[in-house]
Amino acid sequence: MKLTIIGCAGSFPRPDSPASCYLIEAEHEGRTWRILLDLGSGALGVLQAHADPFAIDGVFFTHMHADHCLDLCGYYVLRKYHPDAPFPAIPVHGPAGAAARMARAYDLPEDPGMSAEFDFRTYDGSPIRFGPFTVQPVAVQHPVPAYALRVHADGRLLVYTGDTGPCQGLDDAARGADLLLAEASFVTAGRNPVGLHLTGTDVAEAANAGGVGRVVLTHIPAWNDPQLALAEAREVFDGPVDLARSGDAYEI
Repeated sequence: MKLTIIGCAGSFPRPDSPASCYLIEAEHEGRTWRILLDLGSGALGVLQAHADPFAIDGVFFTHMHADHCLDLCGYYVLRKYHPDAPFPAIPVHGPAGAAARMARAYDLPEDPGMSAEFDFRTYDGSPIRFGPFTVQPVAVQHPVPAYALRVHADGRLLVYTGDTGPCQGLDDAARGADLLLAEASFVTAGRNPVGLHLTGTDVAEAANAGGVGRVVLTHIPAWNDPQLALAEAREVFDGPVDLARSGDAYEI
């Protein structure tokens, strides 16, 4: 299983990165399967440097904040108006209300919304088996319905926290991850609202408790120093810790 960081900027795109988007690839039945974890602001452009957008098999949203979902609007335009359209609808998994949220984002009537281009499916707590992948959504703490995603393929486990505060869901999701892709939007010394985001220390504590193999920190907003998040995590976590960078890839 391969992870490519498409976008890792927190809350809004930076000059060097779009907002949240992660490309996951694995071989199955003679071809490469590709899914996206989130498709945030600015991500569709950078994605095209790493994969043909028409080769994406499915999208999994952690939650419906703009920095995690809004480039589905551009993807809708591509799939609807390309000269070779129409294309078969691809599955888009997410929290309840995702289809209506995306219709409103592009000023479409909710019916039919984007339903000809995307097959919207709502998380119900069950694992989702998709090609070589098994994706298990785990509810976490955020001001809107939000999920961490446990992605199994090739006998390996990638866990993506999405956006979350420290919570039991985070601990449950992180358990046993070969690679934990974790947001670290806050710094420990800051005035941090409860139940919103993680610090590098929070991530490291969850990683230690869950027996995680490797940590990659992401979703760090422009007003925070990524090196501070990295230092916090390395002070607590026993294993390797990296900062996510757009274009970096990891074999898991």
